[in-house]
Amino acid sequence: MNAIYETDFLGFSYEFRPGRSPHHALDALAVGIWGKKVNWVLDGDIRGFFDTLDHGWLVKFIEHRLGDLRVVRLIQKWLRAGVLEDGKRTISEMGTVQGGSISPLLANVYLHYVFDLWVQRWRQKQARGDVVVRFVDDFVVGFEHREEAEKFLTELRQRLAGFGLEVHPDKTRLIEFGRHAAKNRQERGEGKPETFNFLGFTHICAKTSQGRFTVLRQTMRQRWQAKLQQLKVELKRRMHLPVPEVGSYLRTVILGHIHYYGVPMNSERIRAFGWAVGCLWWRILRRRSQNNRLSWECMERYINRWFPPARVCHPYPLARFDAMTQGRSRMR
Repeated sequence: MNAIYETDFLGFSYEFRPGRSPHHALDALAVGIWGKKVNWVLDGDIRGFFDTLDHGWLVKFIEHRLGDLRVVRLIQKWLRAGVLEDGKRTISEMGTVQGGSISPLLANVYLHYVFDLWVQRWRQKQARGDVVVRFVDDFVVGFEHREEAEKFLTELRQRLAGFGLEVHPDKTRLIEFGRHAAKNRQERGEGKPETFNFLGFTHICAKTSQGRFTVLRQTMRQRWQAKLQQLKVELKRRMHLPVPEVGSYLRTVILGHIHYYGVPMNSERIRAFGWAVGCLWWRILRRRSQNNRLSWECMERYINRWFPPARVCHPYPLARFDAMTQGRSRMR
């Protein structure tokens, strides 16, 4: 099924597809906002998508593309299998198991027909300077004019309602964002342009050292704080383990953080995360016994021994995005 649908999926959907990752979606978004006439950004989310996905429509979508009824029957059986929790089987006529082996593909098929194809037709007929990026049920759409964005959102609500879906009222926002946002808001006596979050990064209107517009991407504060809270609980559990064992564990955690959040212009946030983890570990080590007086100088040696240095792992968006498209349309 993956091989069949991969030829159908559009270029602006990035979730769970071969050769595509969240960073490819982030690159496409940054390049689109930077290179197109984008003044307004619609940051949207589909509420409870995996729980409200309609089985009837999903089967119709699959039958539209697949002629092998045996495969269709297998998918229907999988949908009816339900979920086993605490020894109790729960069957639902709606939704699909989030985290199931085939759920990502089924979710992508569903939104391909409900969202992607509709957006593609809409943008070809009505929008100018638009940008579209979707990752599962999170999407970002850019517009040149506010009227276009508001009309799109109204029609999108109607489109989703026809398939039992709706945009999340609290997570869907229309904000002024782009290369002219700061100037326009200043002329109106308003503050700095608002920011939006996508795939773990806060996107901010900024300027380079040469004064050119760019999209600054920084680690989301909520993700940053949530990870530190998880580490606090885990370090308390590992409090009395040998220092090398805990240091090796923290090294893998920080490396994972760097490999995902190590994008250009986010070095300060990466270093701050490592420093916060070091302070957290220091406080836990000092609580191992009443007579423990571990100095910060000694703690710095532990940090230098086990923590990897903060570094940028990803290229600038334009470099990787151009290499990926290789001259083809960026929004196929």
